[in-house]
Amino acid sequence: MDTTGKITIRTATPEDARALVAIYAPYVLETGITFEYDVPTEEEFRRRIEGVLRRYPYLVAEREGGLLGYSYANPLGERAAFSRAAETVLYVRRDARGLGIGTSLYRRLEEILRRQNVTNVNACIAWRDEEDETLTHASPAFHAAAGYRKIAHFTACGYKFGRWYDLIWMEKFIGEHVDAPPAFIPFPSLEAD
Repeated sequence: MDTTGKITIRTATPEDARALVAIYAPYVLETGITFEYDVPTEEEFRRRIEGVLRRYPYLVAEREGGLLGYSYANPLGERAAFSRAAETVLYVRRDARGLGIGTSLYRRLEEILRRQNVTNVNACIAWRDEEDETLTHASPAFHAAAGYRKIAHFTACGYKFGRWYDLIWMEKFIGEHVDAPPAFIPFPSLEAD
């Protein structure tokens, strides 16, 4: 893979759906990283992008017109009190791992989430005590290096490929917890700035 071109981070559009499905599909079909059994259709992915962008950033890493990875945030919970906490999601094209793309995507995602007045980011990560061909400890290690710490462990809650997977939650504070914090600002409002 050519590693000489400049990587840019931009907001995803629904037109990116096909390329993002291509990035995501191997994770669905070959790994326990996602608990989905079936690869979403391009139309479903388009709906997912549009849904996220109503409130949160959905970012892609691009080089010379090709997409290398994506990251976005979701609400941690739907109740109003959750508005300052978000779940982060990251996928990097498998042949582009190790190039700093995930770090760049998360760095930009956190910058935007701070502007939205989010204070906590949380990652839900598949886990097995013993690494195997479907799941390594790369994601927890990446998140730990990014400043996340493990806060929860759910045992044998996902079943895929004839085996059980655990889930761990990792968390990072990206803002200060103050009395009377400022209100959450939806992502489309920031785009107008």
